[in-house]
Parts: sequence; C-alpha cells; structure tokens
Amino acid sequence: MSFTDLPQPRLGPYPEHPRYRTERVPPHTPLRPVWACRACGQPWPCAEARLLLKAEFDGRYPTLSIYLAGLLYEAMHDLYHLNPHDGPRPRDLFDRFVGWGPFRRPMVGPPSLPG
Repeated sequence: MSFTDLPQPRLGPYPEHPRYRTERVPPHTPLRPVWACRACGQPWPCAEARLLLKAEFDGRYPTLSIYLAGLLYEAMHDLYHLNPHDGPRPRDLFDRFVGWGPFRRPMVGPPSLPG
C-alpha cells in the first residue's frame, strides 16, 4: 500500500502547531492520514510536540484544548477509515490527543487516615 492509496484527509483544523521550526529537522507536526510525527515518526503528538505545544499555548490552555479536540476528531476520521475493523479505541485517542494537556487537574488521592 502506498501513500497514494490512502484516503485523503478532510479539510478540518489544519495541524500547523507547534510552530517551532529548525532548518535541519522537520517540524513536530502530524503526517496525515496516519497521524505520525513528521520529525520522529512517533504517534502524534509525540513528547517533543507536547512540550512545544505547552510552551506555544502557555496561558491559553482552553485554546489548546479546543485545537487538540478538533485534531482528535480529524484523527478519528482518518484512522478509522484506514483500519475500520481494528482501529484505535476512542479512549486511547482521547488520552493521546487531549488527556495529556496541562489543563487537566491532578487526580485526588485517597483521604489520609488519622493517627
């Protein structure tokens, strides 16, 4: 299967972030429709993309969450069309795209016992 045989991505939110670029390395943006990082080949957002996204959207976390939710929707469409019978679980995609964000609150620990 070549890339020309893959379904064409839809015209949803354009994955243009993080915008940090160097001359030697491709940007840590997703390669659609497989949603792998252009720079390192890991599932996007890779660790480097997450750090760059946190820095780029510092103080604008609702904007980051909306951006990532839009890309999650596009990734679900692309990935399920690539492999409709054995695609990723929705929870796994949520954790991958949105659940890691800096806007998430830490889990509350169990109450401490007296004494």
